[in-house]
Amino acid sequence: MHTEQLEFSSIEQQQAVFGTQDSYLRIIEKAFTVSAIMRDSVAEIKGENDAMVSRAAKVVQTMQALYNQGEDINRETVYRLIEEAAEDHIDETFQAMKDVVAVTYKGTPIRCKTLGQKNYVKALKDSTVTICIGPAGTGKTYLAVAQAVQELKDGEIDRIIMSRPAIEAGEERLGFLPGDLAQKVDPYLRPLQDALFDMYGGDKVEKLRERGTIEIAPLAYMRGRTLNRARVIIDESQNASLSTLKMALTRLGEGSKMVLTGDVTQIDLPKSVDSGLEKCASILNSIEGISIVRLNNRDVVRNKIVKDIVKAFEKAEEAKNRSHGGTRMNQHNQYGQYGPYRKES
Repeated sequence: MHTEQLEFSSIEQQQAVFGTQDSYLRIIEKAFTVSAIMRDSVAEIKGENDAMVSRAAKVVQTMQALYNQGEDINRETVYRLIEEAAEDHIDETFQAMKDVVAVTYKGTPIRCKTLGQKNYVKALKDSTVTICIGPAGTGKTYLAVAQAVQELKDGEIDRIIMSRPAIEAGEERLGFLPGDLAQKVDPYLRPLQDALFDMYGGDKVEKLRERGTIEIAPLAYMRGRTLNRARVIIDESQNASLSTLKMALTRLGEGSKMVLTGDVTQIDLPKSVDSGLEKCASILNSIEGISIVRLNNRDVVRNKIVKDIVKAFEKAEEAKNRSHGGTRMNQHNQYGQYGPYRKES
């Protein structure tokens, strides 16, 4: 029987790490087939397998460190750390969670939660153009907005321009929408606005939009413009053709940066139109100053069930493609591995 002992600095730290009625501890015990008991301020973790005990202890130690740096701990945090510990990546993940990308108007720090996200933010900082491809819930849009807000606060840019194709999801068709341009396109651009509201608050966002410091518009409205000293975010890029993405990329002027984000398993274009995102990444891959980032289901930071859903759909799509010889939905379906400068073959 192997045992490791971990000391807690306070009852508050213990409650935050172990969860209400030790619910987080129960998850850790089940994941690694260990048991834990408290003796005063010391937790004893025991188990038959030395490696499992060490990994369980590492998860608890990392949660203690996250609590000490002011991070909220929830069930998703626990599941994510368990997965990283099982593959011996937990130290790298914790290092990724130390850096602050931006701070919300409420004072909450925005941090990377996975190694893949850390590499993504590094690419956003270092590259003129970043193309980020990954499944839902990996923080593609949210981190891009957070980085843009920080660049604006630091005076690196003069404005933020956010755009996405005005394509409806799946089989849903909204039909005629009443109102002026802003009212017509708001339903399509709401995810971008939600991220901005987290950073600035609703009133500040509206003031910045009125001054032109923040601009949110459909992708088609970028044609013919030159965008200087701006951070340009093109969301849902899988729903743009190659020619449209070329148009957007060639709008970049002096002192500007652009990020294209997209999920190639959620293409809503008509069957007669091919998504240009994967082709764009392949064409631009070898150009200095352009980074291709691929996130995968390990980077999903929403509810744990979202990660399970992504995995299930990936398996179903793989099975379908094996029996039918492949479709456009299978474009790099596994999203590759981490790395902002990953080169396409």
